[in-house]
Formats: sequence, structure tokens, C-alpha cells
Amino acid sequence: MLCQFISAQSDSIKLKEVVVSDSNLKKYSSSQSVQVLNDSILEKNQPSLTSLLNFNTVIYFKENGLGMTSAPSFRGTTGAQTAVIWNGININSQFLGQADFNTIGTRDFNSITVKAGGGSVLYGSSAIGGSIHLNNDLSFKNEFSNHVFFSAGSYNTYSANYRTVVSSDKYSLQVSISRNSSDNDFKYPGNSNERNSNGEYYNTSMNTTFGYKINSNNTIKAYSQFYDSERHFSLTSPNASKTKYQDFNTRNLLEWESFLGRFTSKLRAAHIGESYKYFSNINSKNFTYGKVETSIIKYDLAFDVNDKIKLNSIVDYSRNKGYGSSIDNVKREVGSASLLLRHLLSEKWDYNASIRQEITDNYGNPFLFSFGTRYQFTDFYRIKLNASKNFRMPTYNDLFWEGSGNPNLKPETSYQAEIGNEFFRKNFSLSVTGYYNSIKDLLRWVPQEGGGDLWLPENTDNVRAYGAEVLVEWKPKIGENHLTFNGTYAYTISESKQLIKNQLIYKQLIYVPYHKLTGSAAYNWKKLSSYFQYLYTGEVYSTPFNTPSARVKDYNVANMGADYDFGTKNSYKIGFQVLNLFNENYQPVISRQMPGRNYTIYINLNF
Repeated sequence: MLCQFISAQSDSIKLKEVVVSDSNLKKYSSSQSVQVLNDSILEKNQPSLTSLLNFNTVIYFKENGLGMTSAPSFRGTTGAQTAVIWNGININSQFLGQADFNTIGTRDFNSITVKAGGGSVLYGSSAIGGSIHLNNDLSFKNEFSNHVFFSAGSYNTYSANYRTVVSSDKYSLQVSISRNSSDNDFKYPGNSNERNSNGEYYNTSMNTTFGYKINSNNTIKAYSQFYDSERHFSLTSPNASKTKYQDFNTRNLLEWESFLGRFTSKLRAAHIGESYKYFSNINSKNFTYGKVETSIIKYDLAFDVNDKIKLNSIVDYSRNKGYGSSIDNVKREVGSASLLLRHLLSEKWDYNASIRQEITDNYGNPFLFSFGTRYQFTDFYRIKLNASKNFRMPTYNDLFWEGSGNPNLKPETSYQAEIGNEFFRKNFSLSVTGYYNSIKDLLRWVPQEGGGDLWLPENTDNVRAYGAEVLVEWKPKIGENHLTFNGTYAYTISESKQLIKNQLIYKQLIYVPYHKLTGSAAYNWKKLSSYFQYLYTGEVYSTPFNTPSARVKDYNVANMGADYDFGTKNSYKIGFQVLNLFNENYQPVISRQMPGRNYTIYINLNF
């Protein structure tokens, strides 16, 4: 199975159930689109989060080459308007305001959940276009298992993952270690003799999750992750200087959950560290650097008023301090209080309403809200409605980056609404969602006309983003033949209002395609499985004035693969993949070439 669409359901509507570690995502996002990519999907895709989401969701990625920096555009927004949530904690970079999706490996998580639309009430700054949830879910049952994955591919590309689970009815331990590396020296597709130069990379990560049941009412959980990587940034011209970039990130979270009658109490304390070094000359020992330490305390108290009404109150406080070559010991403190309501009016109708008061030391005290409802008209059709106010604060780089930062930037706010239609049968589901998002003072970095490689941050007064998304899944079964068909389509208009020759004209934001389409087909027969993936990305503009000569052309990319499960007691699979099957010559970003047809073989062991 290549992709799975699952929407968060209320307890009274007997459809597919979302199983995620973040219970508030399940309870208070039922009026929005929620898509879960489970472990079987993760195994069939490349280990980077960019590749997984690019081929299985509506999200567009602005990727500066294979393994290089990668930023999403979710519903026509920027990379900094998509929140990445690690076990309920926002981990977007305090420097960039966004996560680099090529620095997040997928095989360290049980499932990855994609929530579309505004989520600032639950997750704070940056959850405007949508949010990506990285889940390490624990189960308390007698189990001892080991999983080993190893792959080797073109350009000396290697990937390895080891995961073990040891658990009982009292404790549960999961440990996952991953390593990915590549020379990344592919030859450009077509007749060119050029190769991707200075593109090598490696990354290593380790995730540990531990839970202990003190008694039937109290559970302690600890989550820990570290990530270390080095990337040599691919050259855009033969005479360019060779550079490299090093990341080191740590994340630690301690959680205490208690059940007290109708009350559920959850206390979390987290510490997140992020640091980087950038070498403008790979042969020099000189570098620029930055480091941020973030501490978070979050308390969640839920109260079941009755079987129909549930309340949640959330109080959280975060403090971060950053310093580096371009930042001189700056700090930021943010506190918030939220109140969430979920009400089941009947078996067919429910709604949720949420409010959040943000308290910041720099940008006032924004008041946020969210309201959503859904009604199931028949046993195969349901409608969803949602409206929300969201916001995002400027990042350290926006404000303080040497030679480019602007300390006078304002925070951005957005108002958005969406309507979703869901159709479902036993083996079929279809979701069609239309949305509108009005953003004031959008924060973005834009290239300067005639400025070469100079990009500067700015507030764009008025931006409107609207469009439609389609998600479809069909899973027919004929005897022992299991088939799965999936598809996604996004039509996106994301425009800024500009005054040109005394006329107000709307221009499409840079690197936002009007069209993106994905499709996949998977076939399983006994111990043999195979799949095919397809991705179409429409053309995008690379300048804020939509200069036709600076458009990035559209591209079509396909992958295919197959494996055989030997099905012994200690089972193992052997498989292969062909990536960029049709040898498409494409660049997601101007002068950032992607590889042509390439190959991977892999082995999967379970014992």
C-alpha cells in the first residue's frame, strides 16, 4: 500500500480511526483534512521526508537539489508557514522559522500525519498552511522484535535503519538508529557531460522512546532524538566556490499522563537544541555558525463533562535563546492559554470550538480562534466546515541576519475558511476540499530585481491563497490479488497584491505551482508486491513580478519497485526500486538539477 487517507473521526461515527500519539490532533481536527502515512508506506519510499510527502500528498516542495535544502509550500504558503510537530511539540527552526525536510528521516517514526489548514490554536506560530506530525507511538504488550533495513543505490547512495521494540504490560521501549549517505555525483540527464559537483551528504539519527506505567492511572513517557549531518551544497556553475553545511539537533521530551476520574492531566517538559556551521569555502577552517536552545513547559487538562461534551485547557510557556555569527545573544519568551471544546450533538453531527490567547515579549498578544463542524448526511457522504485565525512571528534570521535582516518586520496574521466533502464506501474514499486564506503582512524572503543572488525578507501587505484539493483511495480485492490506487490533486492560487502603473494587480507567489498531481498503484499477490508512483508538478514563477522568462518548467517523475517476502519465521524481504523511471530532465529550482534514472536494491529483515 502506497498511501492511505484517513480522516479524524468522532467516537460515534464508525469509520476508520486515526491512531496518533497527539490526542488533541485526533479530537480537535475532525473538521479538517487529516492524512496518515503508516509504516508500510514509509518502507516503500525514500528515507527523506521530502520524497515521502512529495509523492504522497498535495504539498509542493522547493528542493535545491537531491539531499539539499528543501522547503514545503502547503496551500500556497511559504515553508515557514508549515509547522512540524514532533510528538506534540513544534520543532520548526528558530533561525529559519521552518524545518528543512531533507534533514528529517522517515524511518525513525511509526507514522507521519499530515493536517491541512490552520492550526495555530493548537500548535502556535507557523501552523498556517498546515502541519506535519512525526509520531513515536508506544504500545504496552508483550513484544520483542527487531527490524533491519539496508539499501544501496546509484551514486554510492546507502541507507540503513535498525529498530527494536521491547515491551510488556508495564513498560515499552523503542530504539531506532538511521544512517543515510551519498556521493550524489550523478550525471545530468540528456546529452550533457556535466555531473552534479560537490553534492555529497551524510546524516545520522537516533530516536529513543520509553514508557512506564506506574499504575493504572499514571504513565511516564520519555522521547529523545539526536540528528547529525553534513551536506556539501551542489554547485550551480563550474566556477562557484565549494561550500558545506553541518547540522546538529537534539530533542528531549518528558511526559507525565494521569487519569483522575473524568479528568486527564498531561504535563510535558521539553528541551530542543539546534545548531549549524556553514563553511563558505570547503577547504577553509573558517565558518559562520548559530545555535538556539529552547525550553518548553506545557500542561494539558482535559475534562469529560459527559459522553457528548469534552473540554481541554492548555497552558504552555517557551523560552529560547540564540547566538551566533549574525545573532548576538537574543532571546524570546512566549506564553499561551487555550480552551478547546468538542461537542457531539448526535451520531451524525459534531462541532469543535477553540480559542487561544498568545502572550509574547515582542509582538503583542494575538487572540486566535478556530471553529469547525461536520455533518454526515448519509452512510456514504459527509460535509465539513472550518474557519480559523492564525499567526506567525518573524524568526531570528528574518530580524537579525547580517546584511539582510530587518528588525522592523511585523508578525503576520491570517484568516481562513474551508469546506470539505467526503464520500466513502467499504474500499473507497474520496475527499474534495475548497479553501480560502487571507494573509496580512506575509513574511517571506524574495529575490531582488537586478540583485543577483540577493534575497531580503519583507512583509507583503495582502496575500490571498485559495484553491481545491482532492484525495482519493480505492482498494479492490480479487481473490488473492490485492490492489491499492491512490491519487492527490491540488489547484492553488496564491497571490500578492501589487501596485503597477497605478493599477492593483495580483501576482502568483514565487515557487507555488498552480497544479500538482500524484498517483500510485500497488499490487500484492501472496508474497510478491509491486508499486508505481507518479508525480506531476506544474510550472512556477521564480520572481515576484512573474517574469515569463524566469519560469521553472513543469515536470513529470515516476518511480517503480517490487519486493518478495520470503515469509520465514524470521522473515525478510528483498526488493528493488527504479527512481525517475522515464529519465526526466528537471530542476525544481533554477540551476538546481535533479538526477535522471537511478536504481536501488534493498533488504528488509524482521526477527
